[in-house]
Amino acid sequence: MVGGSTYGAGEVLLVGSSGGHLAQLVALESWYRDRRRAWVTFDTPDARSLLDGEDVVWAYHPTTRNVRNLVRNAALAFRVLRRRQVDAVVTTGAGVAVPFVVAARLRRIPTIYIEVYDRIDSATLTARLCRPFLSAMLVQWEEQRRMYPEATVVGNLL
Repeated sequence: MVGGSTYGAGEVLLVGSSGGHLAQLVALESWYRDRRRAWVTFDTPDARSLLDGEDVVWAYHPTTRNVRNLVRNAALAFRVLRRRQVDAVVTTGAGVAVPFVVAARLRRIPTIYIEVYDRIDSATLTARLCRPFLSAMLVQWEEQRRMYPEATVVGNLL
């Protein structure tokens, strides 16, 4: 049992801020194509375009230095994970990722973080905040393993 459901019976929840974070999740299309899935991102024109026809939960933004939206997204995360059968949360980060990763971990749902491709010399704040709650840390460059020695290199998504 994972997250209250038999593993494999639920969906993958793909969580990422709009823009580059979302573009990197969308680049995983060959992996998620045949899986049940839902998305969590911000209601922006690029997200609406990229996710047309997909099951999307719109999160609250902005998230940077916005405690009110952090609280709102935490409540959203617990609500979404309680109502859906989620087998795993996969994220490329930014602010919306933190509450979903924490809530998933508390519900014993596997959490996978993919560090963004353009951060080679330093860890992102979101990755540092999510790291204690992760089931797996993935990176796109071997050089990123300096910050995340436990990470698995998956190669460049874009």
